[in-house]
Amino acid sequence: MKTMYSYNMIPENMERVQKIIHHPEFEKAMDIIGILEKKRKFCGHNMKHLLDVARIAYIENLEESLGYSKDVIYGAGLLHDVGKYLQYIDGTGHHITSEKIARRVLQDAGYESIEIEDICQAILNHRNLEDAEKTVLGKTLYRADKLSRACYACSASDKCDWSQEKKTPGVIA
Repeated sequence: MKTMYSYNMIPENMERVQKIIHHPEFEKAMDIIGILEKKRKFCGHNMKHLLDVARIAYIENLEESLGYSKDVIYGAGLLHDVGKYLQYIDGTGHHITSEKIARRVLQDAGYESIEIEDICQAILNHRNLEDAEKTVLGKTLYRADKLSRACYACSASDKCDWSQEKKTPGVIA
């Protein structure tokens, strides 16, 4: 049986995103995060989470007519937690380490300097709403990050250090 997917499945405008996920620094970070979070009971920072954040942010981008390109949204979503492993190792906030790693990866992936600044500012500010609201992309990334978590269905929810207000109470459309 011939598959209808025999052609190149990667849209042309997502080439930079492919460069991110195949970037050695991104791959290394994801491998280390996977090892360090292997026995983690709480939400993880794996590829599923990163893609969930990117997809939710892109939906909001479309619904609210924010005007960001798909690869800018996906760049922010994929890289917003990339420095989490360094937080586990030395305690530095992952928003800080992720921003530094993202800047290098985005540059290598061919993003324009204005896009890099926008994405890095959003990553740096994605941990709390007050900071996130400084930019449209920051607020979008913050919301997508929180909405990506299924707190209402999590077996570790009662042990989680997130406040009840921060936890996602149910499926939100």
